[in-house]
Amino acid sequence: MSSTPPPSPSEQEPRSLQFEDWLTVIVMAALALITFANVLVRYFTNSSFAWTEEISVFLMIALALIAGSAAVARDQHIRIEYFAEGGSALRSKRLSMLGAATVAVLFGVIAVLSVRVVWDDYRFGETSPGIGVPQWWYSIWLPVFSALITLRAVGLFIRRSRSKVDASDAHSQEPQA
Repeated sequence: MSSTPPPSPSEQEPRSLQFEDWLTVIVMAALALITFANVLVRYFTNSSFAWTEEISVFLMIALALIAGSAAVARDQHIRIEYFAEGGSALRSKRLSMLGAATVAVLFGVIAVLSVRVVWDDYRFGETSPGIGVPQWWYSIWLPVFSALITLRAVGLFIRRSRSKVDASDAHSQEPQA
């Protein structure tokens, strides 16, 4: 395990991340309440609410996208630490920038292409299979959250490109036991 020093004030996470944090709390609370209500109803009446599964699945997908946005902004997305933190500080910086750029391009493409999905859901009047609400009520959030992840990745790319790499930061990783 490598020990990393605390981030400098210029590398502190953005205050705007509170949006994702609060949204995560709200979605988790809604999931817990829906599930708890369904368990109570099932226990006392031997039947369940039909709408809970559909809403729960939607909320879990939204939660994954919201958490993905926060992870990108905090530079905590999945990576192979051997490559990301091995070698010099300049190499780590460039790999972080490459990762941020790749994430930005990927989610930018998803945002653009998913707008067509939303439009088709709206235009053809698709309804959800469980409760029959318009499908675009669910699908509209994919381009919105994908655009948010894209903006977070662009912000990370900009922060990484502005960060200085000192000669003293150039480190070589020793093999861990």
